[in-house]
Amino acid sequence: MDTTKRLWIGLAVLLVVTFSVLLWMGGEVHRQAPPLPEQVVSTQGEVLYTRADMELGRQVWQSIGGQQLGSIWGHGALVAPDWSADWLHREAIAMLESLALQEHGQSFEALDAAAQAALTARVQPELRSNTYDPESATITVSPLRAAAMRSVAEHYVSVFGDDPRSAELRESYAMREDTIPDPAHRQAVTAFFWWTAWAAAAERPGSTISYTQNWPYEPLAGNTPTASSFMWTMFSILFMIAGIALLGWHYAVWHGREQPVVPPATDPLRGLKITPSMRATAKYFWVVLALFLVQIVLGAATAHYQVEGQEAYGIKLAEILPYALTRSWHTQLAVLWIATAWLATGLYIGPAISGVEPKFQRLGVNVLFVCLLIIVVGAFAGQWFAVMQNLGLEHNFWFGHQGWEYVDIGRFWQIFLFIGLMLWLFLVGRALWPAMQRRDEMSSIVGLLFLSTVAIGMFYGAGLMWGEHTHIAMVEYWRWWVVHLWVEGFFEVFAVAVISFLFVKLGLIRGKTATINVLFATIVFMAGGVLGIFHHLYFTGTTTAVLALGASFSALEVVPLALIGLEAYDTWSHSRATPWMARYRWPIMFFLAVSFWNLVGAGLFGFLINTPLALYYMQGLNLTPLHGHTALFGVYGMLGIGLMLFCLRGLKPDTVWNPGLLRGAFWSLNIGLALMALLTLLPMGVLQLQAALEHGYWYARSADFMGKPIIELLVWMRVPGDTIFSAGAIMLAWFTLRLWLKPKAEPVLVEQRS
Repeated sequence: MDTTKRLWIGLAVLLVVTFSVLLWMGGEVHRQAPPLPEQVVSTQGEVLYTRADMELGRQVWQSIGGQQLGSIWGHGALVAPDWSADWLHREAIAMLESLALQEHGQSFEALDAAAQAALTARVQPELRSNTYDPESATITVSPLRAAAMRSVAEHYVSVFGDDPRSAELRESYAMREDTIPDPAHRQAVTAFFWWTAWAAAAERPGSTISYTQNWPYEPLAGNTPTASSFMWTMFSILFMIAGIALLGWHYAVWHGREQPVVPPATDPLRGLKITPSMRATAKYFWVVLALFLVQIVLGAATAHYQVEGQEAYGIKLAEILPYALTRSWHTQLAVLWIATAWLATGLYIGPAISGVEPKFQRLGVNVLFVCLLIIVVGAFAGQWFAVMQNLGLEHNFWFGHQGWEYVDIGRFWQIFLFIGLMLWLFLVGRALWPAMQRRDEMSSIVGLLFLSTVAIGMFYGAGLMWGEHTHIAMVEYWRWWVVHLWVEGFFEVFAVAVISFLFVKLGLIRGKTATINVLFATIVFMAGGVLGIFHHLYFTGTTTAVLALGASFSALEVVPLALIGLEAYDTWSHSRATPWMARYRWPIMFFLAVSFWNLVGAGLFGFLINTPLALYYMQGLNLTPLHGHTALFGVYGMLGIGLMLFCLRGLKPDTVWNPGLLRGAFWSLNIGLALMALLTLLPMGVLQLQAALEHGYWYARSADFMGKPIIELLVWMRVPGDTIFSAGAIMLAWFTLRLWLKPKAEPVLVEQRS
C-alpha cells in the first residue's frame, strides 16, 4: 500500500471517529442542557415568570440584535455588559443590600469585612441551590430573592426603554433610545436574562458545579473556577507539547529528503486558456473589494461607538444605524467578502484544473452572482427593520435578525444562501469531474479539493439545524459547526489544496509530493480541528466532558503552527525559484503573511484564550477580538486576497501590475492590523483581565470600567492603525480597478530576457 493510499485511509478513519464523537456529544448537550421551567414562583405563591415570558424575552432579545448588543454566557459584543453576568451580580447585590439594611441598618458596602462575609455566606446558597422540580417544571425562590429579581428587572426595563434616569447608561452601552419600545417586551426580556443568570449559578443535580461550569467569575455567588478547569488546562498544555514533539520528529525524518524540482524555463500558466466562466468570475472580485471597504467603514463606526455611545461627531448615528446593526454587518461582511473570494477562486480554478468548460457554466456563474447580491441586500435590509423594531416578532426569525453572532441573517436568507452554495458545489464539481477521472498524480489533490468543496457546501447546512425556540445550548452547539468547522475548517482545506495545485502547475513541486503534503496537513489540522470546536462551548450550559474534549483537542490545533517557519520558508523559496516567478510575487507575499498571522493571531493569541482556565476569565473581553481580528483577517482575509491576486494574474495575464500599489497595500494592511492589535485590543484586554481577577467578571464589562479615561484613550489609539489599514484596502481596490480601467500591456520580451 503506497503512502497516498495510507493517508487517505487515515483521513477517512479520523473523520469518521471525530464526527461520531462530535455528534454523540451533541446528544449529551441536548440531554444535559439547563432546564427551561414552566414557571418561576416564590415560596409565597407569587408567579414571577413563566416559560412563555422567557421564550418571548429571547425572541425580543434576538430581534434587537441578540449577541450583537452585549453578550449571553460570554458570546457576543463587547461594549454593553454580558447580561448573564450583569444580572447575576446585580441580583446578588440586591439581596445583600436588603439583608444589610434589615439587620444592620446600613448599606452592604458600609459593613466591616466580617459582617459582609456573613451575609455573603447566606446569599450564596440562595443563588446556587437548584430548586427546579422536574415533575412540575417549576423553580421556587425565596421572598428575598423574589424581591431582588423585581428590583433588577425594574433596572433593565428602564435601560431598554427611554427612561431619562438610564440615559447615561444607555449611552455607555451604545444603545439607542427606546431600544425596545413595547413595555411588555421589555418585561419579557428580563425573564430571559434572569434564566441565563440562574443557569450560571444554579448547581447541576448531584453536583457542586453550575450549568455553565461556574462561569462567570462572581465571588458573591460562589462562582469560581472548577477543579476540572485547572486539571484540563494542565493536560491541554501537555497534549500540545507532545503534539509539537511528534510533528517535529516527523519533519526531522521526512522533510527535505526529496531532491528539489528544477522549475520550467517559462511560466506554465502563461498559456492557460481563460474560459468564459473563468472570465465571468472577475465581477466576484470586484464585489469582494466593495464588501471589504464597506466592512472597514462599519468597523470604524462600531469602534467609535465605544467613545460616543450614540453619536458620531455630533451626528445621532444610533437613530439610523444602531451599534447592534453596525456590528452585525461588520462581522457578517468579514465572513462574506472572504468567503466570496474563496468561492470565486473555486469557480475560476475548476475549469483551469480540468481544461474543460462544462455547458452553461458561465450562465451558472452569473446566476450565482446575482443570487449572492440578492442575499446580501435582502438579509441586511431585514436586519435593519428588525433592529429598528419595525418588522414584528412574527417575521423576525425568518426575515430579520436571528441574534446569533456570525449567523445573524434570517432563516429565509440562510436557506437561500444554502441553495446558492449547492449551486456553487454543482458548478465547481462538474468542472473538476474530468480531472478526477484521469487518475494521474494530481487526482488526489483534485479529489481533496472536491471533497472540501462538498464540505463547504453541505456544512453550512448546520446553520439550519435549530429553530426559533431551540434551546440556547443546542443553538450554540450547531452555531459553532458553522463558525468553526465551516469557516475555520473546510475552507482552510480548500485553500491548501488550491495553493498546492497552483505550485504543482507552476512546476515548483512534484505532484506526488504535494499530494502527500496536502493529505498529511489535512490530517494534522482535522485531528484537533473537529473536536476542538468544543473549546467554544466550555460555558454554554454543557457538561465537564465537553470541557475535557475541547481542552484536549483544541490544544492540538496549535501544533502545526509550531513549524510555521518551515512552511513560510518553503513558500518564500518558491517565490525565488525562477525569475518568472516575479509575476506571482505579491500573491505569494500574501501567503507569507498568512503564515505569520497563523503563528501570531491563531497561534499565540489563540492559545492565550484557549485553555479552560484562561477562557474562564478572558471570554468576552478584548483579548477575544484580539485573536478574532488577527486570525480572521490575518489568516483567512490575507489568504482570500492572495487567492484573488492569483486569479487576477490569470484573468489579466498580459497586463502590467503596479508593484507600488501592491507593496503599499500589503504593508499597510499588515502594519495597520498589527497596530490595531498592539495599541488597543491587547492592552485593553489585559486591563479588563486584571479588573475581572480583582473584582469579578461583571466589573470588567461594566460601564464604570469601560468609561475610564485610559480605556477611552486606548480606543482612540485605534485611529493610526485603522487609518493605515484603510489606506491599504483603498490601494488594493484601486490596483484592481486599474487592471480594467487603465490596463497597460506587458512587453512580450520581458519574460524571455528574464
